[in-house]
Amino acid sequence: MDKLLLQQQVLERLAEDLQQIEQAARMAHETATHEENIAENKYDTLGLEAAYLATGQARRAEAIRQAMATWRQFRPSPYDASKGIQIGALVCLIDADDKQQQLFLGPDGGSMKLVSGAQIVQVISCASPFGMALLGKCEGDDVSIQVAPVRQQFEVLRVD
Repeated sequence: MDKLLLQQQVLERLAEDLQQIEQAARMAHETATHEENIAENKYDTLGLEAAYLATGQARRAEAIRQAMATWRQFRPSPYDASKGIQIGALVCLIDADDKQQQLFLGPDGGSMKLVSGAQIVQVISCASPFGMALLGKCEGDDVSIQVAPVRQQFEVLRVD
């Protein structure tokens, strides 16, 4: 699997997300500033609510821009067994039910699924609990994370 192609897919997905959030922020701003939405009394809060929404969406847009900048500068390096799993690693895990999953450990803006050939690759941030649990692990190591009341166990099959 080509890490640079995965990185490009992440950037494309972030660009799509940015376009959608910017459009939503513009619409909320227009609603907030429209003359029909000027408050007539203290209970008339549509304009105020739209302004809060526009502010939140503008913050989200800025977070996406920062994630895009981070991903553009990111250069995944080859796996070094002496260091274990590091940011940029492509990891294949297997769970107790023999179900395999592919993870791409990225710098930011994770939590998206990509398709590479016939395989689904889950992008996770190295700052996520799962990402932190993987750091430093090597092929054959066990990884466990607590998800709500359940502890999940995985074995690292391959790292690229």
